[in-house]
Amino acid sequence: MDDYEEWEKECERTREENEKILDGFETWLRKKNFKDKTIDKHISNIDFYINEYLLYEDVIEAKDGANEVSMFLGYWFIKKAMWSSPAQIKSNASSLKKFYTFMLEKEMIEKDDLNHLKETIKKGIPGWVATMKRYDDPSITDMGVIWGLDDY
Repeated sequence: MDDYEEWEKECERTREENEKILDGFETWLRKKNFKDKTIDKHISNIDFYINEYLLYEDVIEAKDGANEVSMFLGYWFIKKAMWSSPAQIKSNASSLKKFYTFMLEKEMIEKDDLNHLKETIKKGIPGWVATMKRYDDPSITDMGVIWGLDDY
């Protein structure tokens, strides 16, 4: 079996586990009395994060994904999601905080992981939104300027 087939098998196993986690997250959101539309948005955001981003190059399980948020919201989401926007970055950040709060309550992550995620989001949002705006600005063609790099 080659590496790609092994990766595909691992992704499939992880997607099956993620489906169970998403079902639990949906139940948790319902118990918190979120409206159906809000629940659907959070589930959609998290499904994309855990089943697309976390499985894009490596197989990263949802419980280990709390430390990946900066690369996701600050770069990958902006480049890969056609619907990315400042509002969508904020929406995903909100979903991620709720999801990893759920994961903590289910004892799937440690408190430090959640605290780190929340701090990363708090500090990162202004820069990620600014990057998104530069990315969407047709007058900016220098990739170094878009990504805030001195030497690109």
